[in-house]
Amino acid sequence: MKYIGAHVSAAGGVENAPLRAHEIGATAFALFTKNQRQWKAAPLTQKSIEQFKANCERLGYGPKQILPHDSYLINLGHPDVDARQKSLDAFIDELRRCEQLGIDRLNFHPGSHLREISEEACLDLIAESINFALEQTQGVIAVIENTAGQGSNLGYQHEQLAYLIDKVEDKTRVGVCFDTCHAYAAGYDLKNDYEGVMADFAKVVGFEYLKGMHLNDSKAKLGQKLDRHHSLGAGEIGWQAFRKIMQDPRIDDIPLTLETINPDIWAEEIQTLKGFMNSTG
Repeated sequence: MKYIGAHVSAAGGVENAPLRAHEIGATAFALFTKNQRQWKAAPLTQKSIEQFKANCERLGYGPKQILPHDSYLINLGHPDVDARQKSLDAFIDELRRCEQLGIDRLNFHPGSHLREISEEACLDLIAESINFALEQTQGVIAVIENTAGQGSNLGYQHEQLAYLIDKVEDKTRVGVCFDTCHAYAAGYDLKNDYEGVMADFAKVVGFEYLKGMHLNDSKAKLGQKLDRHHSLGAGEIGWQAFRKIMQDPRIDDIPLTLETINPDIWAEEIQTLKGFMNSTG
């Protein structure tokens, strides 16, 4: 089963996110459980928690269909110990918010070395942060998102994702979210070599760790290492790779969410993706 949706707004309360997903015909959705550009947020109210769960149950959204995203401010590999602790505290709070909402996974960007330490040292700090955060929480999978490799961001190579997974002690609580735009911009040619890219992912990372995907076309060219999303079919990747994703049985039973640039056509994009599931070519 393919669960297809978009990253919808939680304005007015997290309980509104499943309603907005339902409005666009989504069978999956992503959301922020707090303001993604602020460190602190008011705790979730019991009313919001109960309404979120009730709306999800009523509209048919189970844990495998929901993938929240944490704050953009968090850097679990920050070279400065105090700054890293601030990020770690925020990350733990995000995991706990997922616990409260009955969500079993949280998507995050691994971190950045800020050109102050080596890539390996930064990856070790990220893994250490993940392990500590998982010890403080229960049940929620830390889902590492591949990046475009922009600036000093890590996680743009399958090997880097595998390195982090290897260092995480509880393998049942770590996974990967594969962003198509980021992968293409990082040099993985989904347009001309979909099978090769996925074979490499299977060999290096393993599909058992795939806990979600972000379906985005790319304004950036192959290997340009720029994180620039585009509407499906309008960018450098084109439609064919997304057709292949929809027909790939290895990519079942996880949330597949759009972060494309025009929310006005999300419903149309979702319907097109649904149509690919049973088509050929």
